[in-house]
Amino acid sequence: MHEHEKSDPVIVAGKPTNKAEAISVADAAELVEQRAGAKGNASEQSTHRTQGRLRVSQALERVRKAARQTKKEKFTALLHHINVDLLREAFFALKRDAAPGVDGVTWRAYEVDLDLNLTDLASRVHRGAYRAVPSRRTYIPKADGRQRPLAVAALEDKVVQRATVAVLNCIYEEEFLEFSYGFRPGRGPHDALDALAVGITTKKVNFIFDAVRSFFDEVSQEWLVRFVEHRVGDRRIIRLIQKWLKAGVLEDGVVTVNDKGRDRAR
Repeated sequence: MHEHEKSDPVIVAGKPTNKAEAISVADAAELVEQRAGAKGNASEQSTHRTQGRLRVSQALERVRKAARQTKKEKFTALLHHINVDLLREAFFALKRDAAPGVDGVTWRAYEVDLDLNLTDLASRVHRGAYRAVPSRRTYIPKADGRQRPLAVAALEDKVVQRATVAVLNCIYEEEFLEFSYGFRPGRGPHDALDALAVGITTKKVNFIFDAVRSFFDEVSQEWLVRFVEHRVGDRRIIRLIQKWLKAGVLEDGVVTVNDKGRDRAR
């Protein structure tokens, strides 16, 4: 809970087929019952997820409100927000057909026993038993002919990362300036280019200075964590981030771990 929160802790998801009357009355009755059960289960699952989504929305809004009201104090208990509801929302936000990481687990395979999988994952996260695995490195071509490295994370790592980002966004979105566009919800490079185009066409501009290049290749992981610690005092969240930074990258059968830089996740 945030140090000044007193309420819920925000410390700072018929009729049977008639085939020439070949189906007996008993078989037909069983068929109708099965169909009704399937529809009931689907409806129940939908209701369950809707309620979970509402709980997530309300919890994140409390974090957002606390971040808005207290600009300098640390959030000392955030991990409880990374629960089954939020992990479920994170899972459904992933791309269904994304390439698997080193674990080989696909989205659809994980979905088969989703409730069981997410319950187990949440338990491991809260017990400290969750372990990040190395990301699988791949490359995509850039317009200038160079190769951009991308890190393909394991599916459970993606889920926990996305859930953690959802919580942290509630804090940092209250602090970021309007002219900041990098990796923010609802913003992207095209928005930045649009803003730049407006700026250079409406104001007198003599030159444009490109101040950030290869940031993800050179950023100090130690200083990255220190910056997060300015607002996040929950050591469990900090340890999660450190697990991902130290998990390394698998390429050509070799795992490499560095103290700076990080491939962009995919």
